[in-house]
Amino acid sequence: MRKKLKIMSDTAKRRWWRRAAVAAVALGLTLPLAACGSSEPDATDSSSSLPATIRIGYQIILNSDLVIKNQGLLEEAFGDQVKIEWLLFDSGPTMNQAFVSNSLDIAMLGSSPTSRGLSNGIEYQVPWIFDVLGSAEGLAVKPEITSLEDLRGKTIATPLASTAHYSMLAALENAGIPATEVNIIDSDPPAALAAWKAGQIDGAWVWNPSLSEILADGGHLLVTNGDMADIGKATFDLAVISDAFVDKYPEAVQTWVDQQAQATQRIIDRDPAAIESIAAEAAITVEQVTEQLEGYIYLDAATQASQQYLGGDLGLNLYESAQFNVDLGQLTSTSDQQVYQDAVNPTFAAAAAEKV
Repeated sequence: MRKKLKIMSDTAKRRWWRRAAVAAVALGLTLPLAACGSSEPDATDSSSSLPATIRIGYQIILNSDLVIKNQGLLEEAFGDQVKIEWLLFDSGPTMNQAFVSNSLDIAMLGSSPTSRGLSNGIEYQVPWIFDVLGSAEGLAVKPEITSLEDLRGKTIATPLASTAHYSMLAALENAGIPATEVNIIDSDPPAALAAWKAGQIDGAWVWNPSLSEILADGGHLLVTNGDMADIGKATFDLAVISDAFVDKYPEAVQTWVDQQAQATQRIIDRDPAAIESIAAEAAITVEQVTEQLEGYIYLDAATQASQQYLGGDLGLNLYESAQFNVDLGQLTSTSDQQVYQDAVNPTFAAAAAEKV
């Protein structure tokens, strides 16, 4: 009996060729002009061109973005061919809005807003992990609050739909405390710090440097994102790049990832110039940077490309994050699990690992 041949749909063909073309460009390979009857143009034909402008959304979070911005490394890598626009945001949800309005090409988002974006149909990919969140993000509270049970009836500030919000909901669920019994208010880290100083809140789940400033102003750390990772709720700061940009400018994406890989390695090595750049961009001291870096886990390019991260497990983490938010009523539904897996792209990190 003859076996039936499995025929790929036109959509599947296009998706396969797009991924293959991006991978080939990143690895310096070439693809044949056509196969399987595909009428798609060779993606490498357009990859030799560079964008006139790259719009990058960033946050004041202690990672490679601040090194690259401060030292003008992208401007140096691209030369006069490309204009780099750095756009400052206070949290991930507003960056998702910018992607919807086609106002960004690349951005740094927490894993929770990334998961939400994919659940809501935003077309972007994850080619890089800035960091794994540990004690650099957590819940700082007044001295009299000594347990999660004490949060009942208290006012806690956090940026809604962020990794901090996700971690707070996970902590409350793990402790058996309904989120409705805590007055959770939407506030970005600088605003939460101001509210803390004004005595308007009982605590804030935010990230550094605002977290450290609240702790220095009489707060104490009750629980962190690292604690949540220990119970299977790990959170990350991720790079997202629009599908359209990746498809059209894979060489530019590879250059961007290469710079991230080099800057991240410098942070891992605690390079003094990198630390000084972070301090300058975050407007804190070198000593504060050195201390706060311990609250993050930075991954080199080879580690990122592995199965544990971009190579497979991160896609599952994003899907599970979406499911968790649905269970808590924070999202109406998830996308198909494959959407999250397909959005995570290890190709560029793997190529960068060969160069660092």
